[in-house]
Amino acid sequence: MSATPGIVAINTFREAVRDRVLYNLVFFALLMIGAAILVGQISIGIERLVIINLGLTAISIFGLVMAIFIGVGLVYKEMEKRTLYSLLAKPIRRWEFLVGKYAGLLLTLCVNTAFMTLGLAAALFYVGRPFVRSDASILAAVYFIVLELALVTALGLFFSCFSSPMLSTLFTLGIYITGVFSKDIRDVGELTNVSALKTLTRVVYYLVPNFHNFNAIAVVAHGDAIPFSLIWQNTVYAVLYAGVVLLAASAVFSGRNLK
Repeated sequence: MSATPGIVAINTFREAVRDRVLYNLVFFALLMIGAAILVGQISIGIERLVIINLGLTAISIFGLVMAIFIGVGLVYKEMEKRTLYSLLAKPIRRWEFLVGKYAGLLLTLCVNTAFMTLGLAAALFYVGRPFVRSDASILAAVYFIVLELALVTALGLFFSCFSSPMLSTLFTLGIYITGVFSKDIRDVGELTNVSALKTLTRVVYYLVPNFHNFNAIAVVAHGDAIPFSLIWQNTVYAVLYAGVVLLAASAVFSGRNLK
């Protein structure tokens, strides 16, 4: 197997680490977790619920910002700096370049998510709450966030293959919002008597990623466990969906005239 995607991934990771925007986002995420500590101390009796809820929400939001605003520029930035042409002049396939870029950004998101998760753990420890076995569900919720970011990154990369960063951002964000409310959209369609609308809402439900399946923040905040069946189902779903999107991105990028 070619090592080219791995080399591209490492270089993408190094480039992202040098980007000060990432440090700012992590800083603001940790700041929000710190605010959760303050709110949790004020909310007597529900400190755990408030800190976990706000902490995981901060990790999700800032991870999403990084995935979209950096993902949509992965290809466009290389074209704008004219570095893409020199790269493709070497013995590297276009799909290897895309896979490497995707893996590099996903690695960056995982590292930043890990740091923010440590900040959340520190917040829980600071308020004097000892860690128990049930806290493993927090890690499961963080894992769901990473799966969600993997899907968003794949979508952003796909749109970046043929569109500008602004349009790619709008497309990716639009699909994300639709995916969050896809179940509600389908339910609204089922309540109507218009067959065309029912069909449309069903198509939307099955076509866009069902991001609502990855939201376990409320469940974890209330101390409930996440079923193992949901963990592996979400994993398989995210891997398959991201794989299909990357295949589509490779097909579009391979057929694009870059001259």
